[in-house]
Amino acid sequence: MAQVLVLATLSTKHQEVDFLLSQLSAAGVTADVVDISLNVQGQILGGDAKCLAMSQTADAALGRVAEGMQTGAEVVLGIGGGTGGEIVLQVMRSLPITFPKVLCTTLPFDPRFAVADNSIILVPTLADIAGLNGMLREALENTALLTAGLCNKARKGELVEIAPSVGITGLGATDVAVRNLVDAFSAAGRESTVFHSNGFGGAAFARFAQSNAFDAIVDLTPHELTRIHLAGVHVDMPDRFRAGRDLPRVVLPGAMNFIGLGQKSLIQEQYLDRPHYEHSALFTHVKVTPDEMALVATKLAEALNDVTGPAAVIVPMGGFSHHDRPGGAIEDPGLRAVCADTLESRLETHIPVIRIDAHLFADDVTMAVTSTLAELSAQRKTPHG
Repeated sequence: MAQVLVLATLSTKHQEVDFLLSQLSAAGVTADVVDISLNVQGQILGGDAKCLAMSQTADAALGRVAEGMQTGAEVVLGIGGGTGGEIVLQVMRSLPITFPKVLCTTLPFDPRFAVADNSIILVPTLADIAGLNGMLREALENTALLTAGLCNKARKGELVEIAPSVGITGLGATDVAVRNLVDAFSAAGRESTVFHSNGFGGAAFARFAQSNAFDAIVDLTPHELTRIHLAGVHVDMPDRFRAGRDLPRVVLPGAMNFIGLGQKSLIQEQYLDRPHYEHSALFTHVKVTPDEMALVATKLAEALNDVTGPAAVIVPMGGFSHHDRPGGAIEDPGLRAVCADTLESRLETHIPVIRIDAHLFADDVTMAVTSTLAELSAQRKTPHG
């Protein structure tokens, strides 16, 4: 019974895999290799043919991995560059969210897309995986040692013994409100799990919601609506605003007032003509227009109309983010009114829109969220009153 399943293209990485296996053995870990070579007999595939061969290889490897997991495998470990790394990711992304997974790779991809909704530990090789050298030996040794550490973990697998918590979405621009809520729930004896609504964290939020990790939702920061429907980098997440659809939920328009873009020097002039500010050296926040606010508010309403659990929307008319306040770079009371008016006109009548004359960060808003969620949770338990 192997503790570790190693995914690798033996046709091109045999020497490196042998070294990795020797390091795993030295760390006291047993391992089996699952070969993910395409085996195309020297052909150079391109386009659809290569994608099909990679998909078929990944499917076959996933079958081997599933068998290994049933017989006690504790970690899935991959090694690969472009093609091999992509095949490994296809396999790993099909495994349970929290099952230990490690990929030692040259990182020929944006890692955020790969790990948005699945826990995959990435070990960058820096040097290419093309023959052993001092740098690569170091990376492979580190990979073996951290894999051995994962094998010592007492609990493995999918959300075992994790009590449902309140799923909350947040950003730096809404962090004060998030911390207020986490503290309030903690004082009431409830655990919170916060997800970064930055175009990637929302995918993890949705997957955990679908895995029964939450008993309630506070979507405080549906900012990803602006990324999906306006501009900004994001991973595909079709269930972001409907996941956990039977749970009680409170939704606020946190950070719906700006578009999250990259470093200022790379942003198109059309956005820099609007009110904006540099959130950091890498991120610039640009204020949405009234039409854009109406659009994202409409999309939010459409999603909420599809949920089956009790829901309510709280609109803090004093501001939606840390720079939407008196003297803030993107302060705009008019946008808040557009948001509230659109939600009121688009939401089904059983979903109330509660306007509060306070900023998102205010204690009054925190208390309104917790009390409203308590009422919705009671409704869910006694749906007929």
